[in-house]
Amino acid sequence: MTSNGDAQRVGVIGLGLMGSALTDRLLECQYVPFIWNRTREKAEPFLDRGAVWSDNPIADCDRVIVSLYSSEVVESVLQSLINGLRPGQIMIDTTTGDPDQSVRWEKRLADSGAVYLDAPISGSSTQTRQGEATVIVSGQQQAFNACKNLWPVLGKNVFYVGASGNAAKMKLVSNLVLGLNRVALAEGLVFAESIGIDPTSALEVLRGSAAYSRQMDTKGRKMIEGDFSVQAKLSQHLKDVRLMLEAANNVGLKLPLADAHRKLLERAESLGLGDMDNSAIIEPMRRPEL
Repeated sequence: MTSNGDAQRVGVIGLGLMGSALTDRLLECQYVPFIWNRTREKAEPFLDRGAVWSDNPIADCDRVIVSLYSSEVVESVLQSLINGLRPGQIMIDTTTGDPDQSVRWEKRLADSGAVYLDAPISGSSTQTRQGEATVIVSGQQQAFNACKNLWPVLGKNVFYVGASGNAAKMKLVSNLVLGLNRVALAEGLVFAESIGIDPTSALEVLRGSAAYSRQMDTKGRKMIEGDFSVQAKLSQHLKDVRLMLEAANNVGLKLPLADAHRKLLERAESLGLGDMDNSAIIEPMRRPEL
């Protein structure tokens, strides 16, 4: 039988923007995160607040949250840690990655009697830290139900979408629309400024109009003020857009708007904006092609 103390222990693998936000949430909600990161320095602030360093959270915890950059990084990192797997464990992968990889991980963990849930998070690290993100989950429903106390920690809205891989697919759909909302806002603000409309006034009107999207609340001021402090990296969204285009291509579908967005993101990356916040997508629109 799992003790209450064991139930409060949750592993976290990866302390990037999202992994750090999730660790903050766990600490705030009185959990004890057993944390691992490739560079231990990122763990130190959390250790001072009650988190525990673990050389292998999979060996130490019944439930483990994985939060890494991509499916390729998940593969690389977990190869050295999965020897800690045991029956009944639940791995919650919040990485935005390849849906096919999610299916493969479910099968690999099942061989050890463990369960894999893909649970990507829709929202920035700031929204996640504030408990305002959305969590999309797929995999075994029994395991999903067993984590019912964890989902409110990870996000405000939680959607269970069925078989493994579906959550990863739905996250790509969500990110497609989210990213296009953001780039449309950037283009609108540049357009307003170019025709003599104060962008601050334009943002106020847009937020009160039928054109409204939540990106106006989260990214509007950042775009206008050139504040590209990172909530979610531009290069990470480019990675996601490439995954969307690959998934669409696999079923013979063209995504013309997503493809145009890809080119704009690549242009932003060529300008050195890849490690900045994704609100920096406004910059290539302000700068003429070289």
